[in-house]
Parts: sequence; C-alpha cells; structure tokens
Amino acid sequence: MIGIFNDNFPPILDGVALTAQNYAYWLHEKGHDVSVITPYAPGAEEVLKAAEYPVYRFPSVPIPFRHPYRYGVPFVSPSFMRQFHKMPFELVHAHCPFTTGDLAYSAAQKQGIPMVATFHSKYRQDFEHNVKSKMIVDWMVRHIIRFFEKADEVWIPLPAVEETLREYGYKGHVEVVENGNDFYTPTAKIEAMRAEMREELGLLPNETMLLFVGQHIWEKNIGMILDALALIKDKPFQLFMVGTGYAVREIRHRVKQLGLAHHVTLLGNIHDRERLKRIYAAADLFIFPSLYDTCGLVVREAAAMHTPSLMLSGSTAATAVNDGVDGFLSPNDTEEYARRIISLMEKPELIARVGLKASKTISRSWENVMDEVVLRYRDIQESYKFKHAK
Repeated sequence: MIGIFNDNFPPILDGVALTAQNYAYWLHEKGHDVSVITPYAPGAEEVLKAAEYPVYRFPSVPIPFRHPYRYGVPFVSPSFMRQFHKMPFELVHAHCPFTTGDLAYSAAQKQGIPMVATFHSKYRQDFEHNVKSKMIVDWMVRHIIRFFEKADEVWIPLPAVEETLREYGYKGHVEVVENGNDFYTPTAKIEAMRAEMREELGLLPNETMLLFVGQHIWEKNIGMILDALALIKDKPFQLFMVGTGYAVREIRHRVKQLGLAHHVTLLGNIHDRERLKRIYAAADLFIFPSLYDTCGLVVREAAAMHTPSLMLSGSTAATAVNDGVDGFLSPNDTEEYARRIISLMEKPELIARVGLKASKTISRSWENVMDEVVLRYRDIQESYKFKHAK
C-alpha cells in the first residue's frame, strides 16, 4: 500500500491539498492500493463518502488566525494510532513536513520502507506571519530541513524551487516532479463554457474578466493586485476572487477603501470543480503576482482552460512561463503591473493566442504525471531494497 500524507486535504482547498488528492485518485485509478493520512476538518464526512480510496482522519484543532487550516494531534486518539501502526505500507509519500510528515517517517522507520517527501511551500513566510522572533523562525526552518534530510528522495515541482530549499539550508539531492491538473477540456467546449459563465456572472461584452484563485492571504501579494486595479478603475474590467483565508475581511475593507466595490467580487471557496473550471474558462486573464508560491497549481489550471497568467518577473512560480508566449510577466511594481493589465486589455487577440499556447506548454494532466510518479516509486523501492540488503 502507498501512503499519501498531508496536513491538508479536501474539504480544505489549496494547491498542496489538491495535489495530494490527485495523487491518491490517480494511483487508485491505475490499480494501486493507496490510502490518505490527514487531519480531520469540518465537512470531511462528505469527502470521505465520495472517495474511492481510504482516507484516514485523525483529531485536529484550528490553527489561530489561519482559517481554515488545522493542526493535527493524532496521539490523542489511541484508536487511530493502533489502526495506523497496522497499516502495511510499501512506500510513504509526505507532502508536508509537519504532523503527517512525522507520521510518514515513523511508518517508514518501523516498516523498513522508503519515504518520499515533496517540498511544496515557502514555509518561512508562513512562519514570519505568525511568529515575530527571527530566532524562533530560524529554528522552525531548521526543523523542516532536518525532516527533508531524513527522506530517501526529495521532490520539487519546478527546478526554481531548488533555490528556496538551498536558502533554507538543504544540501541533499532533489528530483523535479511536476504537478499536473485535472481540467483538460476540448477547445470547442471551453468556448461554450466561457460564453455561458460570462453571462451568468453578468459580464458586459466590453468588460475584461480578471481572475484570482487561491488563499486570501496577504502573502499572495493581493495588496498589490488591489492597488494596481485602483489605478485603472476607470477601465471596463471585473475581478473575481475565489478562495478564503485569514485576510478575507481585510480584503473586503480594502476593496471598499480603494473604491473598487463595483469592480471586485469575492466568490468564496468553490468546491465544485466543474463550476470552477467554467469560471477559469470565462476569464480573460489570470492575475497571479505571488512571490510566495513555489509552483502555482492554479496557473496550470487556468492554462488548461486557455486563460494565461500575469505574473511577476523573478518569482519562483513564473519560471514556468515565457513572457508573451505562454504567459505574461511584469516587474514587481504596482504601477508597472497596472500598465501591463491595461496594455493586455487592449489586445484580446494576444491574450487568446497566449492562452492557447499555455494550454499546450504548461498544462499537463495528472494522469500523465502519475505515469511518471509510478515509475519513480518503483525505482525508489528497488534502490531502497538494494541499499538495505548490504
């Protein structure tokens, strides 16, 4: 059995949770015995009913000021721990270096099996938001690196992510294993979805639809998005924002304060993937000036629906795109970002051409990714057996 471990899993929605979910789904679809180990979250019962593979939940508590995220406390449940220790894993894959990462490592040690660990996030920025002591933040980052040093193989979703790992102090080997997306759709169907959803959202024919999907946290550079749009609020555009996070109330206040109430709509979390797909299809331009993200799964989802992204030059996530070819780049400057939005609004043919190219170059299906993953798992298991047979 392959164990997929992550501290977040639907109904909590973020890029890493969706990655873990797609790993489990496609491993199951390809005939592999797979189980998910993750903390409990409100609404998990419905996800459990829908899952075609086992999802083992353990107790958790809310993380202060980080809604909807939770901190897992498996050791308060003796019944879960007894069940967990009986699970016959062949390989464990940790998508998080915290509670579930520790559980994965524990299983690997006790059962004599390999552990794969994927480095997904810029954890230091998360820590700095909640912890004001640099000394404590440095200690927490060192703790993370010690975890990755214990893995038999460390994966990253983009080559540029290696720079972050090295900055944190990791000196070991890394392998690049890309993320996929589950939004592949024929072009003709995308065009129909686009027309229907734009009408449903109330967009006028001459309005440009901008879209942001992701955690509503300031680390995503949402402040820059709003400040840039405030500079061009005389233009015909609408920004729709999908997601939730600790900064939702502050974002709503900022929108009103900047006079953007008629331009910006917060849609909240959208759990219905088909509806989210249609929203991506309706958008002209995906707005993603994040310096926080390592990969940006949402950029690939947007690309699958022929919607190109406007990102920041030099950001880790932006290394996946070529400016004017399969995406757009802007300097990390509010006025420049605003100017780039205006210039693109005036060139819908360019947006369409770049969006089509993005669907071919940076959008890869999860099914395709998992074919590669399965082969890598086998190699890791064979290497582990050879190494420990000596």
